[in-house]
Amino acid sequence: MLNMVIASKNKHKLEEIQAILRDLPLIIQSMDEVGLSHVEVVEDGETFEENSMKKAKEVMTQTGRIAIADDSGLEVDILENQPGVYSARFSGEGATDQKNNMKLLKMLENIPYEQRTARFVSVISVAFPDGKEIVVRGECEGIIGFEEKGEHGFGYDPLFIVPQYNKTFSELGPEVKNKISHRAKALEKLKREFVRALGGI
Repeated sequence: MLNMVIASKNKHKLEEIQAILRDLPLIIQSMDEVGLSHVEVVEDGETFEENSMKKAKEVMTQTGRIAIADDSGLEVDILENQPGVYSARFSGEGATDQKNNMKLLKMLENIPYEQRTARFVSVISVAFPDGKEIVVRGECEGIIGFEEKGEHGFGYDPLFIVPQYNKTFSELGPEVKNKISHRAKALEKLKREFVRALGGI
């Protein structure tokens, strides 16, 4: 079994990543579990790729273990791909999921359904102590709804409608989301790259 640290304190992300990678021979721990609860990596990159690799390298350096990091967000076409890398802090200082969603709905006022196209993006980076690196990207296309719906998920999930189901991520729940989401797609790519990087495991 290989030890891996997830460079995140977001328990929802931890649960998703652990669920999707559970069939690999990995012992996956959070930053809290390895004594890095005090570490804050500043996400100052201009792309998801820059931010995720920065987080992975920082945690790998501090632990000496393989580190995995995800940077993800929402891109809305009519808003020129906003909020993008600023998704988590879209509504400014003291941002919460609720405030971010309200800001997004306000910006999309009077925009018709067919022009509310968007995608969730997840870029996952892995930094190995021997210098190897993996970067993968997953996307999930959707539509931004007019109101929040559903009880599951986090972030923009209550607004993000998946056309093939005509339901939001929050309505679909984790079982379906973990099969079709941007993060699920990136993690499936990661599985293949991980096995290749280690020469088969």
